[in-house]
Amino acid sequence: MLIARSLAFRLGFIVALAGGGLTAQAQQTDAAAPLPPPTTGVPTGIELLLPQASPHAVVAQTVGLTDVTVEYHSPSVRGRGVWGGLVPYDEIWRAGANENTLIRFSTPIVLRGQAVPAGQYSFYVLPHQDRDWEVVLNRVTTHWGTDGYNAQDDVIRVPAQTEPAQFQESLLYWFSNVRPNGAHLNLTWEKRTLVLPFEVEVHQQVLSSIERALNQQPRDWHLLAQAADYLVQNNLQPERALNWINESIRLQNEVSNNWIKARLLAQQQDFGTAIVYARKAIKLGDKDDETFRSQLPNMRLSLTEWQARAY
Repeated sequence: MLIARSLAFRLGFIVALAGGGLTAQAQQTDAAAPLPPPTTGVPTGIELLLPQASPHAVVAQTVGLTDVTVEYHSPSVRGRGVWGGLVPYDEIWRAGANENTLIRFSTPIVLRGQAVPAGQYSFYVLPHQDRDWEVVLNRVTTHWGTDGYNAQDDVIRVPAQTEPAQFQESLLYWFSNVRPNGAHLNLTWEKRTLVLPFEVEVHQQVLSSIERALNQQPRDWHLLAQAADYLVQNNLQPERALNWINESIRLQNEVSNNWIKARLLAQQQDFGTAIVYARKAIKLGDKDDETFRSQLPNMRLSLTEWQARAY
């Protein structure tokens, strides 16, 4: 019995040693292997797509032949005091949030009588409490807000008026008073709007375009009539308009070019001759043409007015 127990003990001891050896070897092997990546938390290199507190926005407007674009991030009021608080007075401001607010002009423009070349600029605002604010265009467009701003890089700095506005939670850029030769760029936030008028030199651009087209097709009566009509509509260069419309009529005697010549002569106070061409235009018109029928009442009204002024 004792022999059996001793034998069992020795066998158990040997098995335990063997097992312990295997366990140690396994632990040594596990320690040498790389640890697996953690199974909790956000995986490396992956970012969550979350809404921005100040979302990106772009507003664009064509003024005459000039494209104007403002790219910005729009902060919200969220119950905070904005002017003189969140945006301090007498300190340069990025006029938005996050990166620089950017403004682009596809052609040269005029701000407060000062020429600004076509291109892209950082748009800054300097608010004041008791006088007109200032708008700043800066040539450096890669800053984060006002970090690194240097007034030596300013292209232009001009005064701009502000006016009370209805409450606007999120900062908003918008255009108003859009005309062929200018518009207003507005910045509205909280209860204030900054108004920045600007002008574009549209007529010179149009005339350059007209000249290029006529150089390519000098005998196109319709192009000549369109060119003359543009000058008449804008009361520009009457002698050139007369040359173009005479050539148009010589090439093709039509309702449209005779009516343009009548309007040009009336604009020059030559009502007697204007009446002749107005009557000719009406006579040439096709009474079955819907476009002509729609224009006929105004043509007759103008003819009556010119007759009253001529006699």
